[in-house]
Amino acid sequence: MAVIAVYSSKGGVGKTTIAANLGWCSAQISLRRTLLWDLDPADGAGFMFALEPQRRRQARSLFAGDVPASTLIQQSSYPGLDLLPADTSLRELDSMLLRMGQRHRIATLSRQLVRCYDRLILDCPPMLNELSAQVMRAATLVIVPLPPSPLSARALDHVVEEIRRHTKRPPPILPVYSMMDRRRSLHQEALAANPAWPAIPMVSNLEQCAVQRRPIGTFAPRTPAALAFMRLWDGIERKLARIADAPELA
Repeated sequence: MAVIAVYSSKGGVGKTTIAANLGWCSAQISLRRTLLWDLDPADGAGFMFALEPQRRRQARSLFAGDVPASTLIQQSSYPGLDLLPADTSLRELDSMLLRMGQRHRIATLSRQLVRCYDRLILDCPPMLNELSAQVMRAATLVIVPLPPSPLSARALDHVVEEIRRHTKRPPPILPVYSMMDRRRSLHQEALAANPAWPAIPMVSNLEQCAVQRRPIGTFAPRTPAALAFMRLWDGIERKLARIADAPELA
């Protein structure tokens, strides 16, 4: 069982695309029972999997304990992959968590959810607040999408500092270059500075995920982007195995 948070402090870095494709890889490649939990009020994950929005906006009610998660979870079109979609009621979630005074509310809900799933993937909103702090306390591993630029290492340091500030035992972090274009010298320089970081290429096939509303592995499985996600997921699984064997060394 593992809680994998896909987090960035800024938007527009491909966070939801990464979370959705990793969820598909988890269920279809590793055959893990997987739940993709969208915490972003924009509900990008639900859109990516062509889910019909629920009539009642009650995602926030889960945190208050008014409804069980089972009433909100929806099955995707892919075996082993379910979604806990977001809605606009989550816009005030940060202030709600502060009023509740429960610093580990997301961790508590995550522990309840992983009783039924092997992998819980969190698609997090792009902000630094109580919600992001609670996500870090709940996470087994944090995936941080970063734009390929000389400032990416600085942005990662900022995230690391924020995680350490809010957690007693910071979870391991895996930075990932998103929207990598190897034709651009700036992107090449960023990759050369951190060659061990995984990279997801910026290609038209990946943009089609939002058009076709399904993961790239379902319609373009042999493309560079689909193969990059498969390699990324394999690396995540190996890192989770190391965490399970020796968490202090991960």
